[in-house]
Amino acid sequence: MDFDGEDLSHAALTDRLSGDEPHVFRGCDLTEADLWGAALAGARFESCVLDQTDFRKADLDGAVFTGGGGMRVRFSDADLIDAVFTDVDLSSAQFGGALLTDASFTGCRLIGASFTASRGTGFKLARSNLTMANLGGCSFRGELIEGVRFDEADLSGCDFTETAFSDCRLRESKLLRTVFTGADLRGADLGELDDARLRALAGATVNQAQAAAILAARGISVV
Repeated sequence: MDFDGEDLSHAALTDRLSGDEPHVFRGCDLTEADLWGAALAGARFESCVLDQTDFRKADLDGAVFTGGGGMRVRFSDADLIDAVFTDVDLSSAQFGGALLTDASFTGCRLIGASFTASRGTGFKLARSNLTMANLGGCSFRGELIEGVRFDEADLSGCDFTETAFSDCRLRESKLLRTVFTGADLRGADLGELDDARLRALAGATVNQAQAAAILAARGISVV
């Protein structure tokens, strides 16, 4: 079933979804729409307004979101395996309890989004803004993270073992119990590192300029 340019705001849509083909939503207003528990595997959302849309417990396996977005979208406990998000604004979105195995976020605005208590074996991030996001406990083992801003993000308990960072920012990010064993941080802007944040980077690789800045901040000159 296709929905083109429809105003579906505040609507309870679960009962309107029928058929075996994946649903397509193009340019729809889904503000505060109720899609709780909806069967949306393989669905496509193209340039839709998603302010406070309720996708809790929905089956979004393989769903594709392109453009559009909104504030405080609720994905808690949803199945987002293999879901693809491209150029979507998901600021303050809630992903707690969501299954995110092999989901990907590219060019997305995820400021203040919460991924804490999400499930699965990891998801992919590229060219996205996660300033002030909560990623507590997420695993990115062995991933390449490129063009991502983690400024002031809560990365407590995250696993970045053997993860490579390229053109990333981690300024003032919270690194309590964060694991960087074997991580390549040469492509990351680490910002100012107090002793606690520096200890969290144990086992990671940094470049000469980063090492010199760390020492200089402690009154040690490198010549």
